[in-house]
Amino acid sequence: MDTAAQLLSVNIGGIEMRNPVMTASGTFGYGSEYANFVDLNRLGAIVVKGVTSVPWPGNPMQRIMETPSGMLNAIGLQNVGVDGFISEKLPYLRDFNVPVIVNVCGKTVEEYLTVVEKLNTADGVAGIELNISCPNLDCGGMSFGVDATLAYELVKAVRAVTHLPLLVKLSPNVTDITEIARAVEDAGTDALSAINTLLGMAINVETRRPELANVTGGLSGPAIKPVALRLVWEVYKSVSIPIVGMGGIMTATDAIEFFIAGASAVAIGTANFVNPQASMEVVKGIHAYLKEADMGSIKELVGSLQVDPAAIV
Repeated sequence: MDTAAQLLSVNIGGIEMRNPVMTASGTFGYGSEYANFVDLNRLGAIVVKGVTSVPWPGNPMQRIMETPSGMLNAIGLQNVGVDGFISEKLPYLRDFNVPVIVNVCGKTVEEYLTVVEKLNTADGVAGIELNISCPNLDCGGMSFGVDATLAYELVKAVRAVTHLPLLVKLSPNVTDITEIARAVEDAGTDALSAINTLLGMAINVETRRPELANVTGGLSGPAIKPVALRLVWEVYKSVSIPIVGMGGIMTATDAIEFFIAGASAVAIGTANFVNPQASMEVVKGIHAYLKEADMGSIKELVGSLQVDPAAIV
């Protein structure tokens, strides 16, 4: 094992990764869209866009817009469906030596189970990221992620039908994220992804109408990083399973903050739209930081935040 592998390799819920930098679902397509810009083999893992039991058309236009230090999206999980993903998208990804994690979405428990059961037998799937936190659906999605009992029941049901490593993507649009985190840990998830987008909106003052056809959408990008960091830190103190931190990571320095707060891996999202090379730059920057700090492994950095106990009220 070379020095870079020794420094950067991680295991997230049973998924062995050469480095701790993943792509965030919904920002990297199905992987092929970025293959001309990124060496997919150099990623820690690829998390594909959300997959549902049948193809979804998504929300009507306009469904994405730039905001100060971020963007709003209300795509509505447009996707080819699980059968289309397995037959049309997954074969391409099998040509690469990188773990593929499938983000799974649904409006009912039965829809989630349908997708997961089909992925169980699909060659090339390294793990499942259960999306219980999408803010752009009129039912399902985030409803599971804001209720600890519903979250527990969904994750327990999914855990019962799959042997694949399971991550659960948490919503920040809750009063206490740690309650949800503990519930899904108890239900059997192997790891957590934190956080999904914050619910937001924008208004056109000339027309006095919403900018997004869906009215509201998910806010992502640098604007949410302070919130994401705080929530990762809170979750880290509350659970004993790995956390994939995400939310406004643009640079290696951003990513390092998440590791210090308690993340064992990170996912690059909105940055992919601004700079398709962002994930590669983050990997390189993390490696340089660890070498400069004379650390033997990224694991030494995880949860290393130094806090004066008197400062916590």
